[in-house]
Amino acid sequence: MPQQLWAGIDAGKTAHHCVVIDTDGKRRLSRRIGNDETELTGLINQVVALADGGELIWAIDLNHGGAALLITLLLAREQQLLYIPGRVVHHAAAGYRGSGKSDAKDAAIIADQARMRRDLQPLRAGDEIAVELRILTAHRTDLSCDRTRAINRLRATLVEYFPALERAFDYSKSKAALILLTDHNTPDGLRALDLGTLTTWLRARKARNASAVAATALAAAGAQHTLVPGQQIAAAMVARLAKEVMRLDDEIGDTETLIEQRFRRHRHAPIIVSMPGFGILLGAEFLAATGGDMTVFGTADRLAGVAGLAPVPRDSGQISGNLKRPRRYDRRLLRACYLAALVAARHDPVSHSYYSRKKAEGKRHIQAVLALARRRLNVLWAMLREHKTYQAAPAT
Repeated sequence: MPQQLWAGIDAGKTAHHCVVIDTDGKRRLSRRIGNDETELTGLINQVVALADGGELIWAIDLNHGGAALLITLLLAREQQLLYIPGRVVHHAAAGYRGSGKSDAKDAAIIADQARMRRDLQPLRAGDEIAVELRILTAHRTDLSCDRTRAINRLRATLVEYFPALERAFDYSKSKAALILLTDHNTPDGLRALDLGTLTTWLRARKARNASAVAATALAAAGAQHTLVPGQQIAAAMVARLAKEVMRLDDEIGDTETLIEQRFRRHRHAPIIVSMPGFGILLGAEFLAATGGDMTVFGTADRLAGVAGLAPVPRDSGQISGNLKRPRRYDRRLLRACYLAALVAARHDPVSHSYYSRKKAEGKRHIQAVLALARRRLNVLWAMLREHKTYQAAPAT
């Protein structure tokens, strides 16, 4: 006999747990399955058969990562699939009996929340280019973080035995300085060279401003004649870290090339980059965070809420009218919108005029940029809806 069922899935990397409940909240199935296509297909067939033609709604607490294969299989079978963030499941668990935690309990909570709530976001088939951009931009972020850590370790090691050379260059911007550190990074070693020899060595390795870098390095070497204990091993570590930073620079450059190639193939790319402040990377971050399909959000206000740009009320008792920034939002989407607004406030006359007006109203810098980002998001939403590029209005 057909019946309405809800299937909740607590997703994991190697295995998932599925619990199916009916309209009374009674468990009809509880099963652990491996993250394998054969097992997942068998689970879907079993649950569909259990529904026997009735309405079946699936809910899951991950929208990518280890759940990607299951999501793809469900959408390929045209199953209704809802997304419940893990944070929501965590807070909802406090309202259920017992303080224990298990995958089966989490899956049952996910199914029960899907049964009771009407505000959950449906999952749809991902935009292929947007999915690729999400993977590539996340990888670029990881590489950038690795690069920052490597530079910090390099400077911390270098300052222990050669502080004059550590403060002589900005190693996050000067590739020539990094090239220097791969072989000449001790005061006595540099003093053994003359300006011409070091300049020639740097030029042979295609270092820019070789003569200026060589002169600065020799001046730093001339300021220190004391040999610090541990210099030999520290210098070897600095050389390895310098090579690591340059390798990361090359990999970041290759990743950015891939991001640009895929971003320019997206149908929204010309519209996004036409808006002041959005370049290739920020535009790719925006598409990666939104999935490339604005209809998923329904309205610009909903998109602003996901981006953390819509204030939420903080009222209690007789106190009303208070607004605050939300605690839960997509930080990658907020970052893309905020940085684009920050650039536009400096270089676009219309955006600068709006930013200045907010500052004149008494808002702080960050508040004014956030207000500008919120206004620009409305404009971008309309541009994408009408499929029109940005047309600047006269600044007021």
